[in-house]
Amino acid sequence: MRALGATTLAGGLLLAGAPVASADYVRDAQWANQEFDLAKVWSVSRGDGVKVALIDSGVDGSHPDLTGQIVDSYDPSGKGLATHPTNDHGTNMASMIAGHGHGSGNSEGVVGLAPGVKLLSIYKGTATGNSAEAEDIRWAVDHGAKVINMSIGGSSEGAGTDEAVAYAAAHDVLIVAAAGNSGITPVEYPAKVPGILAVGATDKNRTIWSQSNYGPEVLLSAPGVRVAGAGTCDGGQYCIGDGTSGATAYVTAAAALVRAKFPKLTAGQVANRLVKSAYVPPSLQGAELPDPHYGFGIIQPYEALTQDIPDGPAQGPLAKPAGANGAGDGGQASDVSSPGATGPGLAGPQTVEPATHSKASTIIFAAGGGVVLLLVVIAVIVAVSRRRKSGQTQAGQVQYGVGVQQYGTPPAWSQQAQPPYPNQPQSPYGNPVPPPGHPSQQPYQGNPYGQGGSEQR
Repeated sequence: MRALGATTLAGGLLLAGAPVASADYVRDAQWANQEFDLAKVWSVSRGDGVKVALIDSGVDGSHPDLTGQIVDSYDPSGKGLATHPTNDHGTNMASMIAGHGHGSGNSEGVVGLAPGVKLLSIYKGTATGNSAEAEDIRWAVDHGAKVINMSIGGSSEGAGTDEAVAYAAAHDVLIVAAAGNSGITPVEYPAKVPGILAVGATDKNRTIWSQSNYGPEVLLSAPGVRVAGAGTCDGGQYCIGDGTSGATAYVTAAAALVRAKFPKLTAGQVANRLVKSAYVPPSLQGAELPDPHYGFGIIQPYEALTQDIPDGPAQGPLAKPAGANGAGDGGQASDVSSPGATGPGLAGPQTVEPATHSKASTIIFAAGGGVVLLLVVIAVIVAVSRRRKSGQTQAGQVQYGVGVQQYGTPPAWSQQAQPPYPNQPQSPYGNPVPPPGHPSQQPYQGNPYGQGGSEQR
């Protein structure tokens, strides 16, 4: 992220070729909003009546473009960071979603895609700096969020996240998360968790950003290169940068617009409207979708609100959550819909082994040979049971531990790295993102913006 002044931009970024007499350079820098055509979008929906939760670094609600937008907050670390953040990532995301601008007629500063929504600001970590995403998701659900924005990412899954995602799904809450900023496959957690809508980033030319992570989980893409938002970067009030975080914020905002316009649609049906109305680049015309980079295409909020799109199944394009105790495809669901389950995520999923019964206790062997035979039978049963337990699950079932993923039959894409995207341009912005394993890539450590404008949780 880089500083963006109210009247100037660092290094002249984004204003090359723009009218120098513009009344507000910051608003002009929000090229994504110009592409969305906010006047048309807002003629249909501004997101009124919808609560959006941000699980992030916290939101500074005193920023002039965000006053009055935070209606509740939660910080599991106990440090008050949800509303008094020490870095600006969450504030930046909040402004892209719900910024209302300021000044005469709110014509100055940052305006979000869905300024009618209200925000729940939730800090992402515990007092010790560990992930609190499972606890955060449950808190957001229990406090009325209809969409949850998770512009965070890491190489391992937080404990209990899959159960929390199942809890959100059971309460009809859509979760949107960033694919990651390393330009590799697979996408990062939590976007990788089944049931979450993963998002990639595109530039002004509707081309996928070279550092956008990719994989089969990506369902949509959105503007994320040189996007402007609120934040005190370098002492100013605005920031500009690259990343799948900003793209995620825009998809979250678009989902909130749809939820306000069509309140009876399920979370999956909201996602369905977004993917069915998405812009498909010419290079993907006739190709099988979702594409691992673009997903089903680039969001078009106005089209999502106005096109004649059948509701479709309740699940929509979202993968079925793994759920508590391995719930999901082939798993046994636990009660994830209990309103009273508001605490931290449950323990990791447990594999339910097929029952293997021995009738040895009801059989009497009169000879030593019978005992030997019984021992052989028991040994065979134990061997089969251990084989099942070592990795075989019902078809399609996905189980998650803490940073460990197990498949009954590993999908082909997970066995080898995908080749570079054809004709993909290299980003001219910033410095390369550190490789996985670099200290700046570790969860909840250091500056969330990282190098080259990318953000890490």
